[in-house]
Amino acid sequence: MTIPALHFQPWGETLQEQLDAARRAEAAGAAVVWAPELHRSAPVTAAALAARTATIGVGTGIALAFARSPFLTALSALDLDELSGGRLRLGLGTGVQRLNEDWHGVTWSRPVTRLRETVTAIRLVIAGAHTGEPIDFEGSAVRLRVRGYRRPYPPVRPAIPVYLAGVGPAMTALAGEIGDGWISHELCSPSYLASHVLPRLGAKEGFEVVVSACCAIDADPAQARAAAAGVVGFYASVRTYADLFAFHDLADEQQRVIEAFRGGLPADGLAGAVAPAMVDRLTLAGTPDQVAARIAEYGGLAGAIKLSPPTHGLPPSRIRALQQQILRLIEELSR
Repeated sequence: MTIPALHFQPWGETLQEQLDAARRAEAAGAAVVWAPELHRSAPVTAAALAARTATIGVGTGIALAFARSPFLTALSALDLDELSGGRLRLGLGTGVQRLNEDWHGVTWSRPVTRLRETVTAIRLVIAGAHTGEPIDFEGSAVRLRVRGYRRPYPPVRPAIPVYLAGVGPAMTALAGEIGDGWISHELCSPSYLASHVLPRLGAKEGFEVVVSACCAIDADPAQARAAAAGVVGFYASVRTYADLFAFHDLADEQQRVIEAFRGGLPADGLAGAVAPAMVDRLTLAGTPDQVAARIAEYGGLAGAIKLSPPTHGLPPSRIRALQQQILRLIEELSR
């Protein structure tokens, strides 16, 4: 069985539990652990993950690119790379307009152009902050003019790999053009990856395609589907993903979820409105053997698959049990 590299996004009701899960993933054979940014700060979590692990790669998956200045993001990346001994993958994404404007007070305009210029500025700082030479960049959305500054610590390496999250065609194409890797959202089937994503990414040497996957493993396939349904319901309630559901012949099923959402169900409570076909086509849900077979379907398409347990609408005890099943499968597949 040919499978992609196995990455893992650890969950924890506390940060300590999240770190313990990352250590277990390292011991099981996972290649990278990723720190998301929503309920916690991705750089802070990544720093803790780097300090508590020894060999596994550590990524921010994903850090918001516009909520921090490119200079601060670059310094954080340099610190994290030093702390991890050169194991960092800097994962960046734009987030959506409402999040940037209402949560972070950041002006939203031309996100593709701004992300391109943000990555350029970050790379300039990473490459030159220790030299004392001026650092200049003048874009249409990002400006950087650094004088009289030298970071008095040598970098671990001259460049840090930058992975970009992208959903739409323009952002996905940008990732393929300027990134060292691409990270998907949690619903990305092999067929969608092959037909809609890979042609836009291109075939740049050394570029890593990382598929994020909602993974629910249970001896009872019906229980696995029920656990994963909440994640599918969350995405289905958002019109942005209409093309994804339509591609999988799930437009009518998505509409029923949207109607349930408009009828008063919360975004975390839509599992009951999700048809089984939606879960089967868009998540890795089933017995250990079924999920292993689904992972193998990404062989030759993705360089890595980032597994994470479903969380939407589930109590901590259930999430914890699902995470343990993922760790067992990683260990089994890594032998």
